[in-house]
Amino acid sequence: MLRRTLLAASASPRLRQLITTAPATRAIVDSYVAGETEADAVRVTRALRAAGLLVTLDYLGEDTKDQAQATAVTDEYVHLLGQLGAEGLSHGGAAEVSVKPTAVGLFLDASSAAANIARICAAAAEAGTTVTLDAEEHAAIEPTLQIAGKLRAEHPDLGCVIQSCLRRAEADCRALAGFGVRVRLCKGAYSEPESVAFTGRRDVDLSYARCLRVLMNGPGYPMLATHDPRLIQITGSLAHLTGRAPDSFEYQMLYGIRPAEQRRLASTGARMRVYVPYGGDWYAYLVRRLAERPANLAFFLRSLGRNK
Repeated sequence: MLRRTLLAASASPRLRQLITTAPATRAIVDSYVAGETEADAVRVTRALRAAGLLVTLDYLGEDTKDQAQATAVTDEYVHLLGQLGAEGLSHGGAAEVSVKPTAVGLFLDASSAAANIARICAAAAEAGTTVTLDAEEHAAIEPTLQIAGKLRAEHPDLGCVIQSCLRRAEADCRALAGFGVRVRLCKGAYSEPESVAFTGRRDVDLSYARCLRVLMNGPGYPMLATHDPRLIQITGSLAHLTGRAPDSFEYQMLYGIRPAEQRRLASTGARMRVYVPYGGDWYAYLVRRLAERPANLAFFLRSLGRNK
């Protein structure tokens, strides 16, 4: 209930003003966000690659309101990919990018968003890496999958994200697994109505496990985004049972969460990718992280009280 309340409140301008101006915020933001600039993103990528970790970079922001902003976000990704390529950080997919379709204009004009995504994919190919289309609210899922399906004719390594909290998740995984697609499976971090989503934690976990089995038994490339020790263990067991080579799937975790476990998995020879957000529009991302981790929320609320 607390999680759903927080996610719903994330749209409140008053709460946004309170959180973004609170002195306690900066320390929490720095724990989960690389920084506000491209230089920050590249710096953190260098450090993670030196530690043997793979990276996916997300330029924060979503639900763009005008075409000029959608173009600016696209330009940011294109320039970032050029920098990663120039430094040799992206070769072989070592560092890729994650793109929210609504940030490049999905809810403004789907064809324009598709063209923007195609530009980013072309820049990624030139840099020797890949693109993954991030999951967003359920209204964005179908048009995102449609765009991805069309663009894969020219960019076959274009990945997408499935959220196990959605009731459609298992069917989507079956459809995508059959085509050998790169699929990131996560639990989901948006507040969704019960008509389209599971609302109980156990149901979301069971859905994740079902989707995981579908992907690990398929010919595609599963990207398992979870910090849950049980699901990580299940992934390892399924890899053994299905005979999957270590380079045929990967684990993914968020920047700043369970870094020791990230390094442990990488040390076993597993592919371990860190999802690294950057940029100034970090508010919605921060609220989702607070909703997911009660300890962080308690610390943050105590700090707000001290600074009144």
